[in-house]
Amino acid sequence: MSQLEELYQEIVLEHYSRPRNFKKLEGANRSAQGYNPFCGDKITVYLKIEDGVIADVGFQGSGCVISKATASLMTESVKGKRQEEAVEIFHSFHNMLTRPPGSDFDNERLGDLEILAGVSEFPIRVKCAVLCWHTLRAALEQKHQTVSTE
Repeated sequence: MSQLEELYQEIVLEHYSRPRNFKKLEGANRSAQGYNPFCGDKITVYLKIEDGVIADVGFQGSGCVISKATASLMTESVKGKRQEEAVEIFHSFHNMLTRPPGSDFDNERLGDLEILAGVSEFPIRVKCAVLCWHTLRAALEQKHQTVSTE
């Protein structure tokens, strides 16, 4: 394993063991729930939207390392962003994970989320990584049904 891969693994484990924004957000005006039946991941995303901006974000739930670390990184990446920007980041993240092997992706928009690029090598784990993003979109769109990766 290269030093860069080891660093990325350490960052993922850090976000798993000490997730950022892991809280039920008081004053949230939007929320959604997500479930990944394959891995058993469950998540609730809470948003406080003010004038089209994600003023604050939180999440709660349980899941595998990839699921929880991705949710932590996601909350950091969308806080303070306009709703449209958050959806654009979602598309860039999804494209990074589902691109053909060896092809490039738009890493400028992703920031720290790029450390999860290696998940694309494990297609079964892609669902773990995108669950929180689909749940975020459901909250943004005010959908009230549970999001499922199936």
